[in-house]
Amino acid sequence: MPAESSQQEAAKPVTRLRDWLDHLAARERLAVARRGLSLVHEIAAVANRLDGRKATVFPNPGGHAVPVVSGLISDRGWMAEAMGVPPAQLLRRFQDAAATPLPWREVSAAPVQEVVHRPVDLARLLPIPTHNEHDSGPYITAGLLISRNPRSGVQNVTIHRLQLNAPDRLGVLLLPRHTLAYLHMAEEMGQDLEVAIVVGIDPLTLLASQAIAPLDADELEIAGALHGAALPVVQCVTNAVRVPAEAEIVIEGRILRDTREEEGPFGEFPQYYGERAKRHVVQVDAVTTRRRPIFHTIVGGGLEHLLLGGIPREATLLTHLQRSFPGVTDVHLGRGGVMRYHLTVQMRKRSEGEAKNVILGAFGGHYDIKQVVVVDEDVDIHDPNEVEWAVATRFQADRDLLVIPGAQGSRLDPSTEDGFGAKMGLDATRPLNAPEMRFKRISVPGQIAIRLQDVLDPVAGTAWREALGSEA
Repeated sequence: MPAESSQQEAAKPVTRLRDWLDHLAARERLAVARRGLSLVHEIAAVANRLDGRKATVFPNPGGHAVPVVSGLISDRGWMAEAMGVPPAQLLRRFQDAAATPLPWREVSAAPVQEVVHRPVDLARLLPIPTHNEHDSGPYITAGLLISRNPRSGVQNVTIHRLQLNAPDRLGVLLLPRHTLAYLHMAEEMGQDLEVAIVVGIDPLTLLASQAIAPLDADELEIAGALHGAALPVVQCVTNAVRVPAEAEIVIEGRILRDTREEEGPFGEFPQYYGERAKRHVVQVDAVTTRRRPIFHTIVGGGLEHLLLGGIPREATLLTHLQRSFPGVTDVHLGRGGVMRYHLTVQMRKRSEGEAKNVILGAFGGHYDIKQVVVVDEDVDIHDPNEVEWAVATRFQADRDLLVIPGAQGSRLDPSTEDGFGAKMGLDATRPLNAPEMRFKRISVPGQIAIRLQDVLDPVAGTAWREALGSEA
C-alpha cells in the first residue's frame, strides 16, 4: 500500500469497538489475559496494572462465555488517533463536533439485536465484575444510559454506575442532571422512564456521551459528527429508545417512578467510595446482543474513567471561556485533580484583572470545578512542573488569590458537605507593566535545534580519561 494511502487510512475516525481493538492490537497496546480470571477484583487488578499502557481482553472471565475488555481509551494520544487527528487537535475536533452535531440514521435491523433475551438473568447473561475492595457488588460501569424526554422524544446519553441488585434489577446513581430531569417529567405524567443501557461501543461514541451539552441535546448526534457520518441507530425491542446499531450489548428497561433501593458503596473517580444510600432502580425488560458479544468495563478511578470525563469537559470549558475571553488559548484538567476539580487555563492576557474574570467564568462553566490556575502562554499547562513553577514565581497570595466560600461543588468530593464547599482561583500570570527582564525566562541559544549525535563522542562513560587525553 502506498504511504499516502496508508496515512489516509489511519486518519479515518474509528466507528466500531472491534475495529478499535484491531487498531490497539496492531500497535502492541492490547494484552490478552489467561482464561478464567475471576470477575471479583482480579480483572480490575490486572487492568489497573496496565492502566495507560495497554488495554486488556479477558477471555472466559469467571468461566463466563462472554469476554471482558478494559482500558480502551486510557491515553489522550489514543483518543486523538480514534478521531483521526494529531493530539494537538483533540480538543478542537471535539469542540467542532459538539457545535455541529449530525442527526442519526435509523435502521430496521442491527447487529446488536441478533440475539434477544427474555426473561432476563443479568448475572447469567453478562460477566459483570466487582472492582474495588469495598464495592457493594458487581457493577456495570461502561454502560451508556440512553433516555428519552417523555414529552418531546429527544434523547439524552450519559454514563451512570449501575449496581446489580437482582437478576432483572439495577440500582442507579442519578445526579441532578438530564436523566433525572427526564425522570421527573415522567413521574409528573405518572410514568416510568424508558431507558436503554448500551455496553460495548466505539471510543468516539463513549467520548460523546460525556459532552456537557444543554438539555435536549442528543449526544448520539455528537458521536455522528465525530465519526464524520450519521450514526446508525435501531429502536429497542421493548421501548422507543434508539440505540447504536453497532453496539455489542443493550439492556432495555425502565427507571421506576417512586422506587428506591440500597445502592453503594462504589469506588469513584476521586479515588474514594461513593456512600451507600437509597437510590433509583432500573427494571430490566430485555437484553439484546450480538451473537458473540464483548462486555466493556471501566475500573473506577483509573485513567480510562478519568480521561473519559476529562476530555469532553476540557473541550466544553474551552468553548465556554473563549466566548467571553478570546485570549484564552487552552485548558487542562490535571490528573491530580481527578480530571474534574482542578483546571489550568492558558491565556494571552490583555489587561490587568482579566485573569480573575477568567477564573470566575471557569467556575460558571461547571460546578465540579474547585480550583482554577491561570497562566501565561509560555507555560505548558500539560506539565504539572511548569504550572507549579508559574505559581511559585508569578503568584502572590495577598493580591492573586481568589476564594469563594459557600459554593456548589461535586457531591462526590468527600471534603464537601454533600457538595457544599469553597472554590479557589490563582492568578499566576505576569503583570503587564513589569520591566522586560523581570519575568524573562532563561534560555540557551540553539539548545532545541542541536543534534546530540553530532556533538557527542560515542565512547563508553568509563573511557572518559582516554577521551580527555594525557592531561586527565
